[in-house]
Amino acid sequence: MATYHHGNLRRVVMDEALEVIAAAGPEHVSLRAIAAAIGVSHTAPRHHFGSRDGLLAALATEGFDLLADELVAVREGGGSFLDVGVGYVAFGIAHHAHFALMFTPDLLHDDPALDHARDRAYGELRGGVEALARSGQIEDAQAAIVAGWSLVHGLTSLSLTGNLDRAGLDLGTSPLGDVTDLACRAAGMLYGSPSAPDPDPGPGPGPTAPAD
Repeated sequence: MATYHHGNLRRVVMDEALEVIAAAGPEHVSLRAIAAAIGVSHTAPRHHFGSRDGLLAALATEGFDLLADELVAVREGGGSFLDVGVGYVAFGIAHHAHFALMFTPDLLHDDPALDHARDRAYGELRGGVEALARSGQIEDAQAAIVAGWSLVHGLTSLSLTGNLDRAGLDLGTSPLGDVTDLACRAAGMLYGSPSAPDPDPGPGPGPTAPAD
C-alpha cells in the first residue's frame, strides 16, 4: 500500500490500483477502496480520473504505451521479428498488472487516448510480419500475425498464471530470462530466423570432381 502524503496523487492512485490488480485482478479495482488505502477522501481520485472506468482506461493506456515503447526500442535497436516477440513477453512479465488489464475488454470503454496507444502497439506487432511479407518470406501476413501474437501472448499468460509450472515445465528461478528464451525458441520453430539463410537453397552445382 502506498500512502499518499504529498506530490502526484494521480500516480499514487495508479500505483495502488496496479497493486490491487496484481493481487486480485482488475475487476477488484475500486476508487473508494483505493482512496481509503492511501489515506485521502473518497472523492479525491475522481478529480483525476472521473470514475473507475477512467482509472482503468488510464492504466490500460499506460500499458499499451509501455508495450509500444518496448517494441520500438527492440526494432530501432536492430532486433528481428523474433526479437520483437521476445520483447512482448518481456513486457508482459515485467508489467503483469498492466498486461492483465490491457486485454480485458469488458472492463475498458471507448477512450481516444487508449485507442491511440493500442493502435500504436498493434502497429509495431504487425510491422515485423508485414516486412517479412514484403520480402517474400511469408505469404499470408494476416495468419502469420495471428500465429505469432497467439504464441507470445499465450506463453506470457501461461507463465504469469503459473500454468507452465503446473504442467511440469519448470522454468527455474529466473522467470524473465527463461521465459523470453523459451519465446525465442518457440517462435523460431514457427518462423525460423528472418536473418538466417534459406534452409533449402535448392540444387547446387553438384560435387566437385576429385583432383587427379
